[in-house]
Amino acid sequence: MQSPKLSISPNRRYPVPIPAHLPRALSAVPLRMRAGMLATSAILALSAHAQSGVSAISIPPQPLGQAINALALQTGARIIYSTELTEQKTAPAVAGTLTVRQALDQLLAGSGLVADVQGAEVVVRKAAAPARPEASAALPEVAVTAAGYASAETYGTGSYTSGSTNTATGLALSIRETPQSVSVITSQRMQDQGLTQLTDVAAQTAGLTVSQGGNVGSDSSPIYSRGFQVDNYMVDGVKLLNSYSSIFQSQDMALYDRVEIVRGASGLMNGAGKPGATINLVRKRPLRDFAASANVELGSWRYRRLDADISAPLNQSGSVRGRLVAAVQDADSYIDRLEEDRKVLYGVIETDLGPATVLRAGASKQRHDSTGHARGGLPAYYSDGSRTHWSRSDSAAPSWAYSRRHSTSAFAELEHVFSNDWQIKASLSRTKTDSDELVGYASGGNPDRATGAGVSIWATHWVYTPRQDVLDVSANGQFSLLGRQHDLALGATLARSEHSDPAYTNWSHAGWSGAVPDIFDWDGTYPAEPYNPSVGYGGAKDRSNGIFASLRLRPSDAFSVILGTRVADWRRETSSHRYATGLTTVTKRQETGEVIPFAGLVYDFSPHWSAYASYTTIFEPQSLKTATGDYLDPLMGNTYEAGIKGAFYDDRLNIGAAIYQTREDNKGIAITDVYAPDGSQAYESVAGAKSRGIELEVAGLLRPGWEMSASFSRNITTDRDGERLNTNVPQNTAKLFTSYRLQGIGNGLTIGGGLRWQNAIYTDGLGPNRDQRFVQPSYAVVDLMARYSVSKNVVASINISNLFDKHYYTSTGNSYYGAPRGVRAGLNVQF
Repeated sequence: MQSPKLSISPNRRYPVPIPAHLPRALSAVPLRMRAGMLATSAILALSAHAQSGVSAISIPPQPLGQAINALALQTGARIIYSTELTEQKTAPAVAGTLTVRQALDQLLAGSGLVADVQGAEVVVRKAAAPARPEASAALPEVAVTAAGYASAETYGTGSYTSGSTNTATGLALSIRETPQSVSVITSQRMQDQGLTQLTDVAAQTAGLTVSQGGNVGSDSSPIYSRGFQVDNYMVDGVKLLNSYSSIFQSQDMALYDRVEIVRGASGLMNGAGKPGATINLVRKRPLRDFAASANVELGSWRYRRLDADISAPLNQSGSVRGRLVAAVQDADSYIDRLEEDRKVLYGVIETDLGPATVLRAGASKQRHDSTGHARGGLPAYYSDGSRTHWSRSDSAAPSWAYSRRHSTSAFAELEHVFSNDWQIKASLSRTKTDSDELVGYASGGNPDRATGAGVSIWATHWVYTPRQDVLDVSANGQFSLLGRQHDLALGATLARSEHSDPAYTNWSHAGWSGAVPDIFDWDGTYPAEPYNPSVGYGGAKDRSNGIFASLRLRPSDAFSVILGTRVADWRRETSSHRYATGLTTVTKRQETGEVIPFAGLVYDFSPHWSAYASYTTIFEPQSLKTATGDYLDPLMGNTYEAGIKGAFYDDRLNIGAAIYQTREDNKGIAITDVYAPDGSQAYESVAGAKSRGIELEVAGLLRPGWEMSASFSRNITTDRDGERLNTNVPQNTAKLFTSYRLQGIGNGLTIGGGLRWQNAIYTDGLGPNRDQRFVQPSYAVVDLMARYSVSKNVVASINISNLFDKHYYTSTGNSYYGAPRGVRAGLNVQF
């Protein structure tokens, strides 16, 4: 009898042996599962002793294949099954202290499948499948894939961490193997905390701070990391190229499986960019098994949101798969007159062109509209120099102010895996953004304490419609040298971005006064919006080309050397035309052949712990302008980082501690209440600035059913004279969120809570005489959540934010308050 031919695609870090009895076990599988069925086995080699023992198991209702994977992750079982057997099948919720056999019996109940425990392996097969005469014939090729925490995907894992990331180096490394600080906000974490927007994610991420000075949807809510404003945004590992990076903060999380954040410089993958952090949004992909869910949420301030997510094979063999995601959100706000409306639609189709080739194509549409929108808060000081104290609901927005941010994206990806496990990927994408903001906010002046006079509205109109096209090609794999295996990644990126938009008069308008007669009695209906027709047009064309190579050498099992280089070309052409003069001004800037090196060392000094160090340089052409309208020179410098990392339970728990220092020249520092001629924030250049600090983070599984993310960050940014910079950004932050599944309560109850703390922040030079310091003392915000499985298909949840209703300012330039206590209740139905 000829043995079946097995094609194994193991995890490189944890090779999966082929059990000697596997051919015999697979002989029970019906022969009609031919090559086209794309059978897949989940082999999760964790701890074999769990097979005979009991474990605390917590599995929500979900597609059967995903439920089996979750069971393997929670128990350490090695489970082998074909995805054709689990297609179109749903598993019920399973919770309790159970053996693997007991848990599988519950998961497989009514499915027509049974589990055979054979030593250290468990084989799932059809129940009572009689032997067939042709069973002795040669079996067709069966593809067996090792899945688990080495996979970067987080959907259905229930985890607060991920097993793999390539955002930092282009190499598929675990978090422990990466010589930089990496955080992952997973699908489960976003679901538990109700993180529906990118700014929500940033607020919960280790080392990131959202310095919110106005409503989200303008440029007044920058994200900071390590003393730098974050301007590196990626989607599926491809950098988004736009000069107005805050446009990306309007991303809705419904589209994404996870968010990977690399703190520190990441020029190897980004080319030009600030050394604060890179935020990589990773899209959801089609699943091989049918899965569908719908989630409805209701909350404070008329918050209403509906999400739907459907993934299914589109043909009988499953070689063509699709996924459709939609979200609709409508809400008022704790701030008067502010209303927000969001709509999201995303579809993707994936097809197997062959056993080793996948073609994927998709498109998305996002709309984020808000009315009663304010770029800032009300003035912080009275005309006599004393502090104002507004209600948190008081709005600085006139009723006519709005923000509209729409984006459309389309992409295609082709992936191929060669017989030697080398992989090549090519992607082509186009993103079109349509941003229209009628800006108005009553932040000007200082009110008279008695009459309320003295406040004026800042008003302008911004339109920004960039289109970006990106072609990205990369390859990675292993090679042998001097008897050892090493890793190599190569890639090239060509990116183009352009826009041409109408220009309007900023802040001052002929024949219009923005004065508010009495701010204490103001309802936003007056003055009317200024007459502000277009006075010209302006635009920019950006071009960025880059090639990179990243190499991991393994001189020994315990020691890795990672070397990389990116060579980047960058060019920007800006133009401005004014109707009144008929003049067109064109400015060209470019940088050619910029070499951005990277070097990292990783030493495994125990089975679970590693020490690392890394170095890279900084190169960032700046779009920041001085008070005269000139652009700042490129940001230059270097950055160092060293630390230790730990990984436990096969990367289900990651621990990291890092120290770092970045030195730069030409750092742009915002000048309070000073603007460039085009109305944008004015900056000054500071030479010899230093940013240094420490970061601690723990993320993942503490024990079955108990997930946690905890972090502490301290950053000090100073100029060459040692004077502190960015005083409006906290030096110290601590964040915690944890969830625990209580066994034996109905179908399963999960409770969780979190805390966010930051130290005091301040801004000098405020008040009517520019001699006041605005201080927001240190504060902490506490959140709670609970989730209960009503049935195997229905889960109810509740989230309470700012449990103790803490009053605090989110920035120190004006009176913009953080959100009061809020409640959201949700119902999730899975099919």
